[in-house]
Amino acid sequence: MRIDRTLYNAQQANATINEAYQAIKPHLMAGSQFSLQIKPKTRSTEQNSRMWAMLTEVSNQVEWYGRKLTPEAWKCVFSASLKKQDVVPGLHGDFVVIGQSTSQMSVREMSDLQTFIEVWAAENGVTLKVAA
Repeated sequence: MRIDRTLYNAQQANATINEAYQAIKPHLMAGSQFSLQIKPKTRSTEQNSRMWAMLTEVSNQVEWYGRKLTPEAWKCVFSASLKKQDVVPGLHGDFVVIGQSTSQMSVREMSDLQTFIEVWAAENGVTLKVAA
C-alpha cells in the first residue's frame, strides 16, 4: 500500500493523514509495519529544465579560471555556493565538495538556486535567454 499526495493546506493535510490512518489501522493491528515520510515537495520538471538551460548558457559564455566548465560542473559550483557547502580532502590528493543533490531540492530551494544563478549571471556579464 502506498499513498502519495501533494499537500496544499492544513485541512487537506489533516484529511489525508486521517485517511492514511484509517487505511493502515487494521494492518497495524494485525502486526504489519509501515514507514511514514513527510517532506517538502521537490523541484518540478519545469524548474529542472529551466535550471539546465541556465547552466548551459553560463557554460557557453564563461571561462572559469582559465577553463570552460560543463553545465554539470556549473551545477556543482552554484549549488555548493548557494548552500555554503563544505570541501574536504579526497582520497587521491584532490578535493571533494560535500553537497546536496539538486534532485532532492525543494521547490523553494530550486527557486533560490535559479535566483542565485540569475544574480551571478547579471553581475558577471552573462546573458540568460531563459524565460522567467
